Amino acid sequence: MSGSQMKAPGFAGGLLLDEYDKPILDNILDSHTARELREGLKNIYSVLKEADPHLRFVLLTGVSKFSKISLFSGLNNLNDISLDAPFSTICGYTDEDVDTVFAPELSGLDRDAIRRWYNGYRWGDPGVVSVYNPFDVLLLFQKREFAPYWFESATPTFLVDLLRKRGVFTPRLDVLQAKAQILGRFDVDDITTEGLLFQTGYITVKYIEEPMLGYRIYTLGFPNLEVESSLNDLLLPVLGISHRQAQTYQLALLDILKRNDFQALKTHLQSLYAGLPHDWYRNNSIARYEGHYASIFYSHFAALGLSITVEDASHYGSVDMTVEFDENVYLFEFKVVETSPAGQALAQIKEKRYADKYRASGKQIYQIGVEFSRSQRQIVAFDIEIV
Repeated sequence: MSGSQMKAPGFAGGLLLDEYDKPILDNILDSHTARELREGLKNIYSVLKEADPHLRFVLLTGVSKFSKISLFSGLNNLNDISLDAPFSTICGYTDEDVDTVFAPELSGLDRDAIRRWYNGYRWGDPGVVSVYNPFDVLLLFQKREFAPYWFESATPTFLVDLLRKRGVFTPRLDVLQAKAQILGRFDVDDITTEGLLFQTGYITVKYIEEPMLGYRIYTLGFPNLEVESSLNDLLLPVLGISHRQAQTYQLALLDILKRNDFQALKTHLQSLYAGLPHDWYRNNSIARYEGHYASIFYSHFAALGLSITVEDASHYGSVDMTVEFDENVYLFEFKVVETSPAGQALAQIKEKRYADKYRASGKQIYQIGVEFSRSQRQIVAFDIEIV
């Protein structure tokens, strides 16, 4: 999103250009066509510079942020306001908006659930107010049931295709880090994973660090439950689990968690890994690194819509994955037996005292060490200890 204020004597008009990048995005996987369209759009946008005396205000909006050099070299007086605090709430509803303007619509709906499902978009530092996706909120109030309305209407196929080609490590999607320059870099020949996900709305700013003056590091993650569960569900086929299989496995997982049956959980997960086709291991780059075990594990749980924290930090370190369900807390630590001693996963949870932060919650805490074998392509240890 970019804005430009231009003073001019006499007559001066305004211009609102929405989805300025759509022709390029529609052809982003065909780099030759995308480059041709980029050059054509560059010529069109350069006309705006010549019209400067007649324009007082110009606003360009789009899914992505193509660099000024690649697309706007002929229009060099733009001011990018995407991460500017004064404009952080113009693209969504705030908590105050929901509680006041939409107060008559809240009756019968779980207010906290609305927040978990649709709030969380933030452009700027942690002091910036987060916003709700307006498309979701309006449809929720109309239909009176929770669903991934925005995700189902907007997910671009090129996003999944690129994540597949890059061998995405799905637990990392909720704890990505990037410089400001990376977030603003999006071009036909240079699309970063972080920039792509951020600019298309699938991750948002969690917090910002500035270790040196002018050098900012953004920590990024999923804005809400809608995006986390829906994107992981969409990525399961990338990990070797078809949508048909995923639905069956998810229903089984939900039943097991409700019964809190750990032997069934171990058997269920072993069945999940055993069901991965041989060709998937042979043809996918993700199978060549150890993180694919954790990717399948995390995405299977996340696609169900559970409350999950990846790299859940405490005073003593970070446990790989925490799941909260009903009145239970499950702390998971992952190890690969070819690189770690047997029993090390559970031992680390206990040694690092990861459970301490949940002791006052009143919930039952389960410490679970999960050990994978690279050669067997399977879970070979599933150690549990109740706190």
